[in-house]
Amino acid sequence: MDTFNKISEVLNVDTEITKTEVVSDISIEKTLPSDDSIKDYQYSRGQLYSLIEKGQQAVNDALDVANSTDHPRAYEVAGQLIKNVADVTDKLIDLQKKMKDLDSKYSGATTVNNSLFVGSTAELSKLIKQGILNNKEDNVK
Repeated sequence: MDTFNKISEVLNVDTEITKTEVVSDISIEKTLPSDDSIKDYQYSRGQLYSLIEKGQQAVNDALDVANSTDHPRAYEVAGQLIKNVADVTDKLIDLQKKMKDLDSKYSGATTVNNSLFVGSTAELSKLIKQGILNNKEDNVK
Protein backbone atom coordinates (compact mmCIF):
# COMPACT_ATOMS: atom_id res chain seq x y z
CA MET A 1 0.00 0.00 0.00
CA ASP A 2 1.51 3.34 -0.99
CA THR A 3 1.60 6.60 0.93
CA PHE A 4 -1.49 8.18 -0.65
CA ASN A 5 -3.66 5.20 0.15
CA LYS A 6 -2.32 5.13 3.73
CA ILE A 7 -3.17 8.81 4.17
CA SER A 8 -6.62 8.29 2.69
CA GLU A 9 -7.20 5.32 4.97
CA VAL A 10 -6.03 7.15 8.12
CA LEU A 11 -8.14 10.20 7.32
CA ASN A 12 -11.07 8.03 6.32
CA VAL A 13 -11.31 9.75 2.96
CA ASP A 14 -12.90 8.19 -0.08
CA THR A 15 -10.28 7.98 -2.82
CA GLU A 16 -12.84 7.38 -5.55
CA ILE A 17 -12.70 10.15 -8.11
CA THR A 18 -16.14 11.21 -9.16
CA LYS A 19 -15.81 14.42 -11.17
CA THR A 20 -12.66 16.32 -11.97
CA GLU A 21 -12.14 19.21 -14.29
CA VAL A 22 -8.85 20.87 -15.18
CA VAL A 23 -9.03 24.17 -17.00
CA SER A 24 -5.75 25.68 -18.15
CA ASP A 25 -3.92 28.11 -20.43
CA ILE A 26 -5.65 31.43 -19.96
CA SER A 27 -3.36 33.92 -21.70
CA ILE A 28 -3.06 37.66 -21.10
CA GLU A 29 -0.86 39.69 -23.43
CA LYS A 30 0.55 43.07 -22.45
CA THR A 31 1.15 45.69 -25.09
CA LEU A 32 4.04 48.09 -25.36
CA PRO A 33 3.54 51.81 -24.67
CA SER A 34 2.88 53.92 -27.73
CA ASP A 35 5.39 56.33 -29.21
CA ASP A 36 3.00 59.18 -28.33
CA SER A 37 3.37 58.52 -24.61
CA ILE A 38 7.16 58.58 -24.95
CA LYS A 39 7.03 61.83 -26.95
CA ASP A 40 4.63 63.36 -24.41
CA TYR A 41 6.95 62.35 -21.60
CA GLN A 42 9.96 63.91 -23.30
CA TYR A 43 8.03 67.11 -24.09
CA SER A 44 6.66 67.40 -20.54
CA ARG A 45 10.09 66.78 -19.09
CA GLY A 46 11.63 69.47 -21.28
CA GLN A 47 8.92 71.96 -20.32
CA LEU A 48 9.38 71.25 -16.62
CA TYR A 49 13.16 71.76 -16.93
CA SER A 50 12.53 75.06 -18.70
CA LEU A 51 10.08 76.19 -16.01
CA ILE A 52 12.52 75.26 -13.25
CA GLU A 53 15.36 77.21 -14.90
CA LYS A 54 13.17 80.28 -15.47
CA GLY A 55 11.83 80.00 -11.93
CA GLN A 56 15.36 79.92 -10.53
CA GLN A 57 16.23 83.06 -12.45
CA ALA A 58 13.03 84.76 -11.23
CA VAL A 59 13.81 83.77 -7.64
CA ASN A 60 17.32 85.22 -7.93
CA ASP A 61 15.97 88.48 -9.39
CA ALA A 62 13.20 88.71 -6.75
CA LEU A 63 15.72 88.15 -3.95
CA ASP A 64 17.94 90.90 -5.41
CA VAL A 65 14.97 93.30 -5.43
CA ALA A 66 13.95 92.25 -1.91
CA ASN A 67 17.48 92.76 -0.58
CA SER A 68 17.88 96.16 -2.20
CA THR A 69 14.47 97.54 -1.15
CA ASP A 70 13.87 95.69 2.15
CA HIS A 71 10.18 95.79 1.30
CA PRO A 72 8.05 93.03 2.90
CA ARG A 73 6.01 92.51 -0.28
CA ALA A 74 9.20 91.81 -2.27
CA TYR A 75 10.16 89.10 0.22
CA GLU A 76 6.65 87.65 0.03
CA VAL A 77 6.88 87.45 -3.77
CA ALA A 78 10.32 85.81 -3.53
CA GLY A 79 8.94 83.25 -1.08
CA GLN A 80 6.03 82.44 -3.42
CA LEU A 81 8.42 82.02 -6.33
CA ILE A 82 10.57 79.65 -4.29
CA LYS A 83 7.46 77.59 -3.43
CA ASN A 84 6.40 77.50 -7.09
CA VAL A 85 9.82 76.29 -8.22
CA ALA A 86 9.76 73.60 -5.54
CA ASP A 87 6.29 72.49 -6.75
CA VAL A 88 7.49 72.24 -10.34
CA THR A 89 10.48 70.20 -9.18
CA ASP A 90 8.08 67.83 -7.39
CA LYS A 91 6.06 67.54 -10.59
CA LEU A 92 9.23 66.53 -12.42
CA ILE A 93 9.87 63.76 -9.90
CA ASP A 94 6.22 62.63 -10.20
CA LEU A 95 6.60 62.54 -13.99
CA GLN A 96 9.69 60.34 -13.61
CA LYS A 97 7.80 57.98 -11.31
CA LYS A 98 4.80 57.77 -13.65
CA MET A 99 7.01 56.99 -16.64
CA LYS A 100 8.89 54.35 -14.65
CA ASP A 101 5.55 52.77 -13.70
CA LEU A 102 4.52 52.76 -17.36
CA ASP A 103 7.82 51.16 -18.36
CA SER A 104 7.52 48.45 -15.74
CA LYS A 105 3.88 47.85 -16.66
CA TYR A 106 4.74 47.48 -20.33
CA SER A 107 8.15 45.89 -19.92
CA GLY A 108 7.34 43.39 -22.63
CA ALA A 109 4.74 40.91 -23.67
CA THR A 110 4.18 38.30 -21.03
CA THR A 111 1.81 35.37 -20.93
CA VAL A 112 0.10 34.35 -17.72
CA ASN A 113 -1.12 30.78 -17.62
CA ASN A 114 -3.62 29.97 -14.90
CA SER A 115 -4.84 26.48 -14.13
CA LEU A 116 -8.00 25.80 -12.21
CA PHE A 117 -8.81 22.49 -10.54
CA VAL A 118 -12.39 21.70 -9.63
CA GLY A 119 -12.68 18.73 -7.32
CA SER A 120 -11.93 17.47 -3.83
CA THR A 121 -8.53 17.17 -2.20
CA ALA A 122 -8.75 13.41 -2.52
CA GLU A 123 -9.23 13.76 -6.26
CA LEU A 124 -6.34 16.19 -6.44
CA SER A 125 -4.02 13.86 -4.57
CA LYS A 126 -5.04 11.01 -6.85
CA LEU A 127 -4.28 13.12 -9.94
CA ILE A 128 -0.93 14.16 -8.54
CA LYS A 129 -0.17 10.53 -7.81
CA GLN A 130 -1.00 9.60 -11.39
CA GLY A 131 1.12 12.48 -12.66
CA ILE A 132 -1.67 14.08 -14.65
CA LEU A 133 -1.21 17.60 -13.27
CA ASN A 134 2.57 17.45 -13.37
CA ASN A 135 2.48 16.53 -17.06
CA LYS A 136 -0.04 19.32 -17.81
CA GLU A 137 -2.37 16.93 -19.58
CA ASP A 138 -6.02 17.91 -19.81
CA ASN A 139 -7.38 14.48 -18.90
CA VAL A 140 -10.68 14.32 -17.07
CA LYS A 141 -11.29 11.37 -14.77
